[in-house]
Parts: sequence; structure tokens; C-alpha cells
Amino acid sequence: MQGLHNHFVIVDGRKFPYVPTINETIQICDVNTGVGGDQLLIIEPPTSFGAASGAYAFMRIINIDGQDAEACGNATRCFAWLMLEETGLDELLLETVVGPLRCWRRGDRQVSVEMGQISTHWKSIPLAREVDTLHVPVSNGPLTNGVALSIGNPHITFFVDDLDHINVADLAPPIQNDPLFPQKVNVGVAQIMGDGRLRLSVFERPGILTQACGSGACVAARAAQLLGLTDKKEINVEMLAGSVNVVLEENNNAVLTGPVEFCFSGRLTGLEGRAI
Repeated sequence: MQGLHNHFVIVDGRKFPYVPTINETIQICDVNTGVGGDQLLIIEPPTSFGAASGAYAFMRIINIDGQDAEACGNATRCFAWLMLEETGLDELLLETVVGPLRCWRRGDRQVSVEMGQISTHWKSIPLAREVDTLHVPVSNGPLTNGVALSIGNPHITFFVDDLDHINVADLAPPIQNDPLFPQKVNVGVAQIMGDGRLRLSVFERPGILTQACGSGACVAARAAQLLGLTDKKEINVEMLAGSVNVVLEENNNAVLTGPVEFCFSGRLTGLEGRAI
């Protein structure tokens, strides 16, 4: 599936548990050796905690380097659409490592997800030491005064006057790998467009410039609020692959809405003698 050109390989691991090796994940996500994708998602049964909360399934997210990720808005929408189609429901709960997420249909292949609360506490992000998270002391060229936030995964968002004149792929890596971020960080660069709109580009862990980032859109909208750059509670975030809608609720919870697309299905073969 793909959500705003974020491509995901989704494996059902409920009947036959699937725990890929790091090498398998790398091969699957590499378009030269496998399906090709930005992340590998695995459908798992909910844990006892998730089942007690009413979660339908557990979503495991694995980055292209084989390391587990905490959150991804585009992945969650795609995953949720599959589960909504499977159940015929219009709304359900998904369990993730950051807790249960409520997901529902918003229209034709449009899915909304309650992404959870956005935090700026330095330990939640996490940072290596306490700093002013609204003015993080990490910079590179025009990327200064970044806002550090977490929506289950670590982000830093910088605001610039003209995104078209910023080479994000060149400027972001030193920030992403700065010692202040022990788990590295997703680097967002945003431009306020007015009228509840902003443009965004995100250099994601483990080191790729993606065409869209759902969690990055949520934190960018919140960062704009925190810096007084907007007073809107509903913000349209425009990225290279398209737009998502972010609603910031009173409790700092973010609701993300955007499109999903089914691409194809098949079987993974040649994985250390297994067929999935």
C-alpha cells in the first residue's frame, strides 16, 4: 500500500507469526532485491493489554534498516484501511507500541487516525540532556531554533521563509545524528503559508528524504502553534506527494486525516527458505 507515496509492505503475521531478520527487512524494502518500500509493517494479534482495551490488531512498524519504529501516520492509515476493509467496520482501535490508536473512515480511501498526544518534554522525545525544546541548541546553516517534539517518535521541526531554497537532504543528516538525540531524530523543515496552511519536508530516520510524513505533519502543526506562527486548530499540511489534514485538540492530541491506496498483494519468497 501507499499513503502519499509512502510505500509499505504489509505482512499478516497473525496465523503464522513472522519475525523477520534485519537482513530480510533490508532485502524486502530494497526495490533492487525485494518489493521495495519505506517500511515493513506486520499485522499481529493484540497483546492481552490491547485486547482488554478493545484493539483489533497490533501494528508492528520496522524501518528499512531493520530497526523497529514507534509511530508513522501514513503507515497507520494504510494499516487501518486494511483492517477496516477486513472487518467491514467504520471505526476500530489499533494497538501500537505507543498505545491504542482510534482509526475511522473519513471518505473514499480517506482514513483518520488519533495519533496521540504531542509532547515537548525533553525526556519524552528523548533528548540526551535538558534543553529549551522550543529553541533547541542544534543548527546547520539556515536551520536554527528548531522545536523538539514527540508523538511517540522523536522529531525536530525548523521553520524557514522559503522551503524551495532549502536543501533538506544536505542539511538534515548532521542534525539527525547529533548526540543530543540518542535515538536519532526525524528532521522537519516547514514554511508557514497562512490561512491554516503550511508546507513541509521531512528527512526521516534512518536517513531518507520522504515525500510525505504523517507524524511529521502533526508535530509541525503543533510547533507552529507553540511558536505563535498560527492560531489555527485545523491545519492543512502540504508535502511533495500531497496534503494531509491535522486537527490539534485541546489535550494536545493530534488527529491526522489523509488518503490511502492499495497497490498489489502477493507472497514473499526466498526469505531464508521461507515463503510468506
